[in-house]
Amino acid sequence: MTGPSDAANDERTARMVLSMLVEPNDPVTGRLLARVGAVEVLRLAELDGEVSGLNSVDAQVWRDHFNTSEVRNITERLDHVQQSGVRALVPGDAHWPAALDDLGEAAPYVLWVRGASSFLARPLSDFVTITGARASTSYGDHVARELAASVAASERVVVAGGAYGIEGAAHQAALAAGGDTIAVLANGVDRPYPAGHRDLLDRVADVGVLVSEVPPGAVPTRHRFIARARLMAALSSATVLVEAGFRSGSLAVARRASELGRGVGAVPGPVTSAASAGPHSLLQTGVASLVTDGADLANLVEREGSRHAAILRAGIAGDQVRRPASEPARTL
Repeated sequence: MTGPSDAANDERTARMVLSMLVEPNDPVTGRLLARVGAVEVLRLAELDGEVSGLNSVDAQVWRDHFNTSEVRNITERLDHVQQSGVRALVPGDAHWPAALDDLGEAAPYVLWVRGASSFLARPLSDFVTITGARASTSYGDHVARELAASVAASERVVVAGGAYGIEGAAHQAALAAGGDTIAVLANGVDRPYPAGHRDLLDRVADVGVLVSEVPPGAVPTRHRFIARARLMAALSSATVLVEAGFRSGSLAVARRASELGRGVGAVPGPVTSAASAGPHSLLQTGVASLVTDGADLANLVEREGSRHAAILRAGIAGDQVRRPASEPARTL
């Protein structure tokens, strides 16, 4: 039977195929991809031999992660993508966001984009992630809109996930202000999710860009939402959490941003509101700086931008710039 490596003789196509067969943010796949490249990863996945760094049992477990049911129509899927207008970005492309390289072996295999991919090539300091609860309050929506409008006014890009609640409010405000915005999705960029935001996400694609690490046609899953958090965190110089419960997935974006040495802000809310429990926990533990308005957010972004620029001037590698776990974020 024809294997996936037969359809992928170059690194770009191999990375596209890889994203169609294995889930994002797989640690073994990421490690192998960084060491030997996508063409060799696909070849290793087809064979029964040794895999560097794995015993025979672990190698078979890794191979079992590949979606073999998709192998048969991989050529057809590649042809469909070419006809759909959805583009694939890989490391080395002019529009590949260099900020994602800070993820190291957890970097995405490929980025599927719909819209103005050139936005992704802008400097790290131009991006601000705004995230929070889907079940937001009117207070949270109002603050998210105010913050997004201030980001747009400063000619920076609002990054969010296209979800109901805080993220939807942020996208809407950025668009209303004539600003730029990016939606990072946990599903294919050709099938906007949630369905109730189809018009909003189509608008983002028209004037901004939709981004996903899973291929066209892919549906959202819990794992893909979890994996997406690292992309939303890495893309921006700063992430601000507006509202989130203790179990909200948006907390993962803020925590991942902190691990990467990015700026983290949190908006305070009523102590009686469960929707503000997440931001309050970040403030209490020193992970986040206090953000009450656009001026606070601008200060956070500029401070982190200056710090990152100084690190780059010093020539320190990306994996050495992350804030140690014991070093709290500075408060305003």
